[in-house]
Amino acid sequence: MLRQAVVLVGGLGTRLGALTADVPKPMLPVGGEPFLDILLRNIARHGFEEVILLARHQAQKIRDHYASGRIGGAKVKVIEEAGRAGTGGALREAADLLDDVFLLSNGDSFFDFNYLALAQRFGRQHCNIALALREVPDTGRFGQVSIDQGGRILHFAEKLPSIGQPGLINGGVYVAARRIIDDIGPGEVSLETDVMPRLVEREQIIGMTFEGYFLDIGMPETYEQAQVELPAVERRKVVFLDRDGTLNRDDGYTHRTEDLVFLPGAVDAVRRCNDAGRLVIVVTNQAGIARGYFDVAQMREFNREMNRRLQDAGAHVDAFYFCPHHPNGSVAEFSRTCDCRKPGTGLFEQARSDWRMDLDEAIMIGDKPSDLQAARAFGIRAVQTDGTDLGKIVEDMGL
Repeated sequence: MLRQAVVLVGGLGTRLGALTADVPKPMLPVGGEPFLDILLRNIARHGFEEVILLARHQAQKIRDHYASGRIGGAKVKVIEEAGRAGTGGALREAADLLDDVFLLSNGDSFFDFNYLALAQRFGRQHCNIALALREVPDTGRFGQVSIDQGGRILHFAEKLPSIGQPGLINGGVYVAARRIIDDIGPGEVSLETDVMPRLVEREQIIGMTFEGYFLDIGMPETYEQAQVELPAVERRKVVFLDRDGTLNRDDGYTHRTEDLVFLPGAVDAVRRCNDAGRLVIVVTNQAGIARGYFDVAQMREFNREMNRRLQDAGAHVDAFYFCPHHPNGSVAEFSRTCDCRKPGTGLFEQARSDWRMDLDEAIMIGDKPSDLQAARAFGIRAVQTDGTDLGKIVEDMGL
């Protein structure tokens, strides 16, 4: 399972002039908060459990900001380079902390796509690193990447601003194997200019093209562009889903991970929503039941297992909201009538509070009348599934 993300946040940001004199480039404010917060939220929502920030320039400010050690559902750890190590050298210094396979991202650009789709592609092909590629009208500022029909990267062209042309660029997001450390020598090493060309020669690097929003904040004009565009990008359309009977087989308070069976078309439906950039939010009354009472810890483990299995198909649920209460519960803490239990709207309200969502085209898909009643009370479209047609419902949405 891909559980770890590594973000390169050590750049000096010299092209931004005075803006980065006292602030690390990834910490520059966008829409009233650090750019890095926006980037890390997007990473964490894909189900990553750990984020490692490789810092150097004004690293203490990054360390102080993430002193709580968490963002979303991910634990955050800041590692400071001992000296000028470059993007490759920063990885080398953190080698003992790296998983066998991890997500790697530049900390000064935002590329909005389904990260797990890239991870799935990496798992299918023998390579050391997979790059997310983006087609742009002018490659001059970034350098151009050429690939063959199978996605194998053939060449990296230098940045040539004077003769920019349409083409593919490196989007700054990768899925990498820890063994690339073997290609990183001593001293200051650039991943892009020193390591990747050698991987190209050995045919150990592939690319996959995505169409999502892309912006590098490294220049004054693009930093200003981010102020307007990124807050809008973060406000996502959303698909709410019931869990048992909609995504997985309902065995009656399904709670054991070994009983998890996805319903026909469910995995593909979630993947379609992910690829379209929609939030996928599960709202369920089922808190799991074990030893005769509701077991919140067991419920969370069941949900984690659901995301582990979805990840094999390049898919994920962004968040799970569940009601642990029941009017006939056997434990006083959870034995009560509440608004979070559907047809109440409490779970929906909590999700709206936690996420930046666009509810104009929101939909709730569930198998029970209470699912539909809750959605309508919340003011969004409701569609009933019979447990076999989730894929068709999502397809009819145009996803």
